[in-house]
Amino acid sequence: MKNILITGGAGFIGTNVSRQLLSKGFNITILDNFLPQIHGGKNELPADLAGKVRLIEGDVSDKDTFYAALKGQNAVIHYAAETGTGQSMYDISRYTFVNIQATSTLCDYIINEEHALETVIVASSRSIYGEGKYYSELHGDVYPDSRTFNSVKNSFEVNCPVSGDYNLEIRATDEASKIHPSSFYGITKQVQEQMVILAAKLKNINGFALRYQNVYGPGQSLKNPYTGILSIFSRLALQGEEINIFEDGLESRDFVYIDDVVKATVRCLDADVKGQHILNVGSGVPVTVLEVANEIVSYLKSASPIKISGAFREGDIRHNFADLNLVKNTLGFIPEWTFKDGLHKFIDWVLEQKDIPLDTTDYKRSLGELKEKGLLND
Repeated sequence: MKNILITGGAGFIGTNVSRQLLSKGFNITILDNFLPQIHGGKNELPADLAGKVRLIEGDVSDKDTFYAALKGQNAVIHYAAETGTGQSMYDISRYTFVNIQATSTLCDYIINEEHALETVIVASSRSIYGEGKYYSELHGDVYPDSRTFNSVKNSFEVNCPVSGDYNLEIRATDEASKIHPSSFYGITKQVQEQMVILAAKLKNINGFALRYQNVYGPGQSLKNPYTGILSIFSRLALQGEEINIFEDGLESRDFVYIDDVVKATVRCLDADVKGQHILNVGSGVPVTVLEVANEIVSYLKSASPIKISGAFREGDIRHNFADLNLVKNTLGFIPEWTFKDGLHKFIDWVLEQKDIPLDTTDYKRSLGELKEKGLLND
């Protein structure tokens, strides 16, 4: 297996995976449309990749372009997608068209065309779970419903779907956990992974749906105001602006460093693993949003005040962190980076960047859009 297509390969994860695969002797083709929201109008690959990979500037939603890129490939890593939980709650048609329609084109190719594909990998997301797994002393494992403006009037925490009790213990979410996404983005990722896994099964090729947790690290977009709280908080801290934390700041996420994500992804190609697999990729450790903000402000020695606003955004989950037993047993994957070490590495990189937006008008505009649509209650 030598030829690998990476859709959305000019993005954060795609460029890092490309570097690793190049070092292993693979021939890489990148298909990317250089969406301005992510790339800020910059239509070129990083200098260390330019000229070393085959670049096709185009859109996966165009069938002819996608099919041409797929020709002669032995594997495809499908990253191209619209991303962002909040934006998906009102830009529904675009998210559905790009994420689901383009994936259906990939599946059409797998099923109907003559090809040399041996492996297909799709980037799924922890968002497909909605709220993660919890434990009730009375009812065992439970999966709370999505929160709403009305439900968070009593508490930001989730309650037992059986008894209504708030006294729940958060548990690591495994791949057998209930899938009940609370955002349109999560729904599209659920459909993506199911389509790819089914197509791979029907054609008896290897298929992997990797349920990435919150991926971060050097190289992630500092220009996209709709995703990535580490980027957003870092920009605010550098400007000395107030960091507005939703809810009570105790909501938690599983932040996984980019090097660990690359390692897990590449092992889908390296490992002698056959068949179709759905796997969590994370750190396995929950970190609260307040911890994130405090560590960024502390490391940067920023004067930014941290405001816990009590605001609530529709579609947001309360807690989720990954159970990694299955990915460990399947790929031998064990994350190596702690959150603090990874965050410091990321911030050091941020300080070296020369093209960070000078203000946070774009971020404030994104919050204004949510308020206008009635999806953010402050």
